[in-house]
Amino acid sequence: MEGKISQETIDSVASQADIVSVVSDYVQLENRGNQWWGCCPFHHEKTPSFCVTPDKRMYYCFGCHAGGGTIQFVMEMEKLRFPEAVKLLARKFNIEVKYTGNYTPQAERYDNTKELYIDLYNRVADMFHYGLLKTEAGKFALEYITKRGITIETIEKFKLGYSPSDRTWLKKFLRSKNFSDDFLAKSGLFSKKYPDIAFFSDRLMFPIFDRRGQAVAFGGRFLRGNPDKSPKYLNSGDLIQYQKGETLYAFNFAKQAIRENKKVIFCEGYMDCIAYHQCGITYAVAPLGTALTEDQIKIVRGFADTILLSFDSDGAGQAATQRAILMCRSQGLTVKIIRLHNAKDPAEIMLNFGPETLTNEVNSAMLDSDYLLSFLSQKYQKDTPEGKAKFALDFFPYIDALQTDIQKESSLALLGRTLNISLEAIKKDFNNRNDVKKRALSLPAENRTAVQSEVIVNSEFRAVLAVLSDTSQFELMRTRLTADDFENPFAKTLFSILMECYDAGDLSFVSVLNRCDNEGIKRKVTESVSRGEFSQYTAQSVAESIEQLEINSLKRKRKAILRQMGALQGQLSIPANQELMTKLFEQKKLIDEKINKKGLEYGSGTGS
Repeated sequence: MEGKISQETIDSVASQADIVSVVSDYVQLENRGNQWWGCCPFHHEKTPSFCVTPDKRMYYCFGCHAGGGTIQFVMEMEKLRFPEAVKLLARKFNIEVKYTGNYTPQAERYDNTKELYIDLYNRVADMFHYGLLKTEAGKFALEYITKRGITIETIEKFKLGYSPSDRTWLKKFLRSKNFSDDFLAKSGLFSKKYPDIAFFSDRLMFPIFDRRGQAVAFGGRFLRGNPDKSPKYLNSGDLIQYQKGETLYAFNFAKQAIRENKKVIFCEGYMDCIAYHQCGITYAVAPLGTALTEDQIKIVRGFADTILLSFDSDGAGQAATQRAILMCRSQGLTVKIIRLHNAKDPAEIMLNFGPETLTNEVNSAMLDSDYLLSFLSQKYQKDTPEGKAKFALDFFPYIDALQTDIQKESSLALLGRTLNISLEAIKKDFNNRNDVKKRALSLPAENRTAVQSEVIVNSEFRAVLAVLSDTSQFELMRTRLTADDFENPFAKTLFSILMECYDAGDLSFVSVLNRCDNEGIKRKVTESVSRGEFSQYTAQSVAESIEQLEINSLKRKRKAILRQMGALQGQLSIPANQELMTKLFEQKKLIDEKINKKGLEYGSGTGS
């Protein structure tokens, strides 16, 4: 039975916990006399209406009317029950927790479970870190990361590690330290199907920290072996101490810089984020093996008013960028896009050109409206009535997401100038956009809006749905494809979830839903399985779908390499560019060999 915290302790926490200090962990506050003001963390706003009054130890929002004391604030922000919030504040301000009656905290089991798992993950992170820096087994991983330009100082800051190739070692070691099998089975560190087998093995490890710098989860990068049989990245699923959709990688390191600069970079993954930090751009964070979520945006909204997006330039990256623009704009934030030149990611720029070049790329970020208009100009023919109509339809969701009439009016005028259409005509179509959307739904899928937030159901997504309906076919898909082979971001996400489930030894429908935090994907998966849409699919038809996905991926990769090679022309006097060109040529040659092996021919529209 859980003990009841004494009223004395509650009163001590309420009176001694500095509410300004507590709220400042979540909201950028400015002092005005005897009060502190900031933008409310509970609703979207640009002008601060959230007030903290220290002498009354209370907060109140004049916009949404949320209010209360320090304990209430922590309960709301951390999603904790009252006793848990009291104990969290007591620890923060060194207040002794006392209980009523004869209860002693040793008898308490429920409330400290989260802390016990955090302690476990901190210990394991230390072991992995030691394995990378101090052991012969981790030497190859250390060589890999240092060749990519990451310094020992950065490795130590982010506590990068190496998980042993022996998948039984971790369980044996933790047992020797008196951790029970039941406790470890629920830790997320081991396969559900084979509980003695470590979830991560022979990988470069990235500890994921909470806002207080405690290790709560891991990401592991594949380095050697057959890349067709293992995902490039393997990430912890949701745990008692970790919800990936509510956590940002490196936020604990970036928080102060975000507060000072009032801006934040959302980038693709661990390595991109680390590269930014090493180059002195310390306000960078990353989503964790999933698409950017509204909860992740809310984490930074209290400190930043400008979001810079740094996602890949491929189809999936562009779709992620467009979706993120709408989400950030709908929360009242200014958005800019970082476009990298002569490199595929920030780590490559850092390695080949140095921190100054990466800083210049960040400072040259373009406004999201310019980015979208440029993207749509390449997608549609602006000199035809049909092209103009589709162009405008794709831009309307962006205008919908804007928060003020001035922003909307200005953006409509900008769209009109881009299309050489009168503002009156643009406004008319915008005001009737719901009817326009209904008509557009009758168009082929490839002609529909690209900036929509609905799940895109194309051949890639249907192929993954097919193997989800018959998981015996997933073995073939995982040996032939990786997440990087998918252009559709929703298919990529679903495939990655299936890989996580496979590695955890549980490919059940329930396991997939539990690991998926995209409601749109959940709906599509549930609807597909419930209807039995793929019950008639044969093994041969699934194999043919996989073959086509593999072919499409090779063509996209070849096209991307050719674009990079073209961008380097005229800049080959720089030794680094010469080396990069050689690497690109070798990559193209390898892809050509694979395509030729399949008996394919290059042709128009194939990415040649």
